[in-house]
Amino acid sequence: MPENKAERVFFGVLMSVLMAAGMEVYNVAIKMGFAAMPGGLSGMTNSVFPAAMLEAAYMWIFVFIFSNLWGNRIGHGLAMRIVRPGVDNPFFITLMISGCTVLIMCPTMSLVASLLFNIGLGGAPLLQLPAIWAGTVIKNFPMALLWNIFAAGPLTRLIFRAVCRRGRAKNG
Repeated sequence: MPENKAERVFFGVLMSVLMAAGMEVYNVAIKMGFAAMPGGLSGMTNSVFPAAMLEAAYMWIFVFIFSNLWGNRIGHGLAMRIVRPGVDNPFFITLMISGCTVLIMCPTMSLVASLLFNIGLGGAPLLQLPAIWAGTVIKNFPMALLWNIFAAGPLTRLIFRAVCRRGRAKNG
């Protein structure tokens, strides 16, 4: 979709912000007891959002940096081993690229989160990092995949097309 460097940066920042915001809401809700509350949604309160946005305000920068260093490249490369551009349905290709990118970015960002939120300064000792990281990946991967495919990805593409005026000539 992006056709030049400025558009790629805009698309990347937008996707990074939306992914970080969604994942921080999820993780802060869990930290505040959402998963442990009987009755499901009754444990989710509005207090989750300010705390999540505070963390998302800087986590999106890590997402942007690591996705540009290796996440997007490796994810796209893995997807291209599975799909056949020009033959396969474009929706399937988009799903595979999204899924393979999450396959790379979730462990990456789980490591960042494990280091920032669980290790040192009163947290767990560094020796526990492998276990904390594995647990964080297991907890976050399903949500990251679903959030990317059903929320952040479509919303990013919708906003990008609206701002960059893509698809207007084709759709009337």
